Amino acid sequence: MAPTKIRTVGILGAGKVGTVLARLAISAGYEVLIAGSGDPEKIALTIDVLAPGAVPAWPAQAARHADLVILALPLSKYRSLPIDEMAGKLVVDAMNYWWETDGERTDLADPETPTSQIIQTFLPTSRVVKAFNHMGYHDLDEQARPSGQAGRKAIAVAGTERADIETVEGFVESMGFDPVLAGSLVDSRKLQPGWPAFGANLSAGELRRLLELGPADRPR
Repeated sequence: MAPTKIRTVGILGAGKVGTVLARLAISAGYEVLIAGSGDPEKIALTIDVLAPGAVPAWPAQAARHADLVILALPLSKYRSLPIDEMAGKLVVDAMNYWWETDGERTDLADPETPTSQIIQTFLPTSRVVKAFNHMGYHDLDEQARPSGQAGRKAIAVAGTERADIETVEGFVESMGFDPVLAGSLVDSRKLQPGWPAFGANLSAGELRRLLELGPADRPR
């Protein structure tokens, strides 16, 4: 399988992470469709202010027309994803389980089951890659840098297929960050809350070192 050519990015989730990623993608030269939970008219003004150039869309529309779909909605809402329109799509999972937002969910809180694997199971005909979830939205917004610039920060990527990983690594690079391979989708748990790499706003070398640690080794 060859890497995917990305022209249009569909972002499902028009909150803080979704709008930051939309801004970065617009700056990187991509066409961006962004969807909230329903009628795009409800988010049109917000998007015009926070992500000018992005086009508000229905979730199914954003997924259907995108070469790359980013999931930036609350994890507990994953069952609302437009499965049919996401068939065959490369999907970047930028979601995390937060009990404050998602409620107490035993199905999402199992430390042995990475949440991206839950998403892959729910989207059996999509190709899920984990990225953009371990860095806070303020840091995503403020730390993007051109390639080779001093102080550039890194984004970890975890996935199954080599071509999909390469595609997302290239996308991360274009968004202003150095990509760091975290491993397979099983290894994506290293990017979740409770692990040392979660919250990381670091260089590629520093992030690689954190990815080698277990949850008990989290720096204090």
